[in-house]
Amino acid sequence: LLTWEAAQQRLQGRPLLYHSLFPSVLPGVKAELVQHITQREMEPLYASPEAVGNRLREWAAQGIAVSIAVRGRKEEARVRQELQRLGVTLPVTFAPWDVERGFVSPTLGMALVSSRDLWGRRTVGGRRRPRGAPALGPAELKVGDYVVHENHGVGLFQGMTRMEVDGVSREYVIIQYAGTDRLYLPVDKLDLLSRYSSTDERQPRLSRLGGSDWERTKKRVRESVREMAQELLQLYARRQAQPGYAFSPDTVWQAEFEAAFEHEETPDQARAVAEIKRDMEAPRPMDRLVCGDVGYGKTEVALRAAFKAVMDHKQVAILVPTTVLAEQHYQTCRQRFGGYPVVVEALSRFRTPQQQKAILAQLQRGVVDVIIGTHRLLSRDVRFKDLGLLIVDEEHRFGVRQKERIKALKSSVDVLSLSATPIPRTLHMALTGLRDLSVIATPPPERYPITTYVMEYHEEILREAIMAEIERGGQVFAVHNRIQDIGAFRDRLAAAVPGARMEVAHARMPDEELASVMRRFLGREFDVLVCTTIIESGLDLPNVNTLVVDEADRLGLAQLYQLRGRVGRGRRLAYAYLTYRPDRAMGEAAQKRLRAIHEFTELGSGLKIALRDLEIRGAGNILGPQQHGHISAVGFDLYLRLLEEETARLRGEETKPSALPAVELKVDFYLPDEYIADPAVKMQVYRRLLMASSAGELASLRAELEDRFGPLPPAVDNLLRVARLRLHAATKEIKSIQAVEGRAEITLRHPRRGGPAPDSVLDALASWTDGTTLVVPLRDGDALEKLERVLAAL
Repeated sequence: LLTWEAAQQRLQGRPLLYHSLFPSVLPGVKAELVQHITQREMEPLYASPEAVGNRLREWAAQGIAVSIAVRGRKEEARVRQELQRLGVTLPVTFAPWDVERGFVSPTLGMALVSSRDLWGRRTVGGRRRPRGAPALGPAELKVGDYVVHENHGVGLFQGMTRMEVDGVSREYVIIQYAGTDRLYLPVDKLDLLSRYSSTDERQPRLSRLGGSDWERTKKRVRESVREMAQELLQLYARRQAQPGYAFSPDTVWQAEFEAAFEHEETPDQARAVAEIKRDMEAPRPMDRLVCGDVGYGKTEVALRAAFKAVMDHKQVAILVPTTVLAEQHYQTCRQRFGGYPVVVEALSRFRTPQQQKAILAQLQRGVVDVIIGTHRLLSRDVRFKDLGLLIVDEEHRFGVRQKERIKALKSSVDVLSLSATPIPRTLHMALTGLRDLSVIATPPPERYPITTYVMEYHEEILREAIMAEIERGGQVFAVHNRIQDIGAFRDRLAAAVPGARMEVAHARMPDEELASVMRRFLGREFDVLVCTTIIESGLDLPNVNTLVVDEADRLGLAQLYQLRGRVGRGRRLAYAYLTYRPDRAMGEAAQKRLRAIHEFTELGSGLKIALRDLEIRGAGNILGPQQHGHISAVGFDLYLRLLEEETARLRGEETKPSALPAVELKVDFYLPDEYIADPAVKMQVYRRLLMASSAGELASLRAELEDRFGPLPPAVDNLLRVARLRLHAATKEIKSIQAVEGRAEITLRHPRRGGPAPDSVLDALASWTDGTTLVVPLRDGDALEKLERVLAAL
C-alpha cells in the first residue's frame, strides 16, 4: 500500500498533471505552470446521420485524432458499415471500451466517440416513461454515500459484490455500520434501502447492527409524525369544508378548443386536465399544483382550465413573475382563444398608465375575461367583477407581500399553480396532502435531452458553439447576470464571433426599448440575445437552441435549470454551455450546484431537482413544530414515508405493505460483470426491476437490455423471470416464496378465507398445509415455470 507521504517522495522532481472539473488552489504549484486543458463532453450525433460524417471531416481538418469506443466486434462491424454508408473514408481507431459518453479536446488533439453518442436512446412521444426513475440512480448513489435501511438504520454504501451461498450466485449491496458491522443486502431487497438526506450538513451517526437504538429512534419519529399528520388532516379538512363555486360540465366549445391544440397531448397532460376539471366542478375551492418539467405543456393545461372558467362566465387572472413572460402569455392566449368570444388583456409595464387605467376599468365592469400580468395584478386598485380562477406561474418567484395577497384570494377562488421546480415548502405541502398535486412527467414527442457542458469560460469553444447554431438557422441566448458590465460582455462576445448580430436585454431598460428588442428577437432579426436572467421563466422560443451562461457558479440550482429549459423546446438538439471563470475561487456550494445540474440532464429532471432542493434546504416551518431533528435522525425519504403511512392510517385507508414479497429460490439471478460492467448501471437496472408495476414494463426492460447489451445470459433471464414472479405474487397477497429441500413454500399475508379450498389445477401442482401456506414440489422441471403456473391458478 502506497501512503501519501511515500507517493510525494516518489513524485519529487517529476512533472505533475492535475485534472479536475473545478480548479482549486493547488499547494506548491506556480500559477504559470498550470496548463488548462480545453475539453468538453461529446455532443450527441444520433439526431442526424449526416452530423457524424461532418464532424469527422471537421476534426480531421483540425488535426484531431478520432477513436470510437465499441463494446465488441459486432458493434464495430455495425459502425464500420454505417461509416461506409455515409461515405466516410477518414482514418478512425476503434477501442474495445464500454464508455458512457465521449469527449473532444482540441488541446490534446483527440476525440473519443461512444456508442451512446452515436446511437443514443431517443424519447418517443406518447409513451410514458417507465417508472424506473430509480431512487438510487447512477448519479445519486456512490461509494461512501450514507444510506438508510428501513430495519437496520443509517449506514455507508460500500459498493456491490457477488457471492455464492448454498450453491446459488447472487449480487449483494455492502453497507458498513458502526464499528466493524457490515450488512450484505441482496439486490432484490433494494426497496428497503434509500439514500440518506437531511436538512443539515452534519454527518449522521452510523447505526449499530442488532441494537435497539434504531427501533427507539424510529418509534420517537413515528410518534412525532403522528401528531403532525393529525394537524395536517385538520388543515386539509378545513380546506375541504370551505364553500366554493362548482363549475359546470364541459361545453361543446370546450371540446372544440381542446381539439384545436396543434400538438399531440401526452397522457400526463390529459390526466392533469381531468384532475383539474374534477376539482373545478367540485363545490370547494381548488388548490392544485401542476408540477411538470420545462416545455412539458403546463401552459396548455392551464389554458384549458381558463377556457372552462370563461365558458361559465367567470374571469381568469394569470399571474406571472416577469414582464417578458406576461407579454408572451398574452400573445399565446390571444392566439389560442382567437375565434371565441374571449377578451384577453395584459397588465404590465409594457402598457402605458392610460392603457392600464382603461384595462382596469374594463376588468371591473366584466368586459375583460382573461387578464395576464406580473405582481401589478395584486395591487389594491385591481378589482374583478367575478373572478373564478387564479393561475400562478412559478409562485416561488413572488415576494412575501405578494404571496399574502395570493393567500387572501385563495380562500374564495379556484387556484392553479404551475411549476417546473417548486420550492421546498410548496412541494412538501403537495407531497403530504395539503395541496393537490398533478405531475406531468411524459416528454412531448420527438424531444431530446439538452446536452449540457459545465466548463471553464473559453471563447474558442463558445465561438464554435454560437457559429454552429447560427449556421443551422437558429438563435442563441447568452446570459450575463450583471447589468453594470453586460455591455462589455456583449462586446467581448461580439469580438469572438465576428458577423453574429447581437443585442442586449435586461430589466432596467426602458419599457418600449425592451419590448422592441424582444419583438425583433422573436422575429429573428438578430442572432444572439445577450441578457440577464429575465428569460428564466416560461419563454417558449423553439428557434433558440443554444444557451451560454457566463459565471454560472453565481446562480442557484433551480435558476440554472429554468434557464436551461429555455432551449430545446422544438425538435432540434439543444446545447447549454454553463461556464465559470478559472481565475476565481469557487465555493463548495457552487460546485455542488454545478455538479447537480450536470447530473440532471435527462428529460423530466425538474421534480428531481426540486426534491434535491427540498432535501438540502428543508421543508420550512409548515405547521409550527420544528421537524428538523427528526428528519436528520432517519433521513428525509424514510421520514416522508412514515408521514404518508400515518396520514393514510388516520384517514382510515388500508395501507399495503411497502416491501415486495420475498422470493428465495435455488436459481442464479443477477447481472454478471461480463454483461454489464458499470456498477451504477447495474444498480439502475435492479431498481427498475423492483419498481416495475406491470408485466409490460418488464417486457420493455428486457427488450432494452437485449438492445443495449446483447442476448440475455441465463442468470439475467432468471432475474427478469423472478421479477415477474414477485410482481405476480404481490397481486395475490403473498408474503414470501421460499425454496427448501426440493420444494417451495408459498406463504400468504392473511389466512385464506374458509381455509384451503380444493382446486383441481392447484391439486395437481401443489398442496395446502394450512390456510396460509402452500407447498409446491420442485423435484422435476423448471422451478420458475411451475411456480408461475401455481400463481396463475391461485
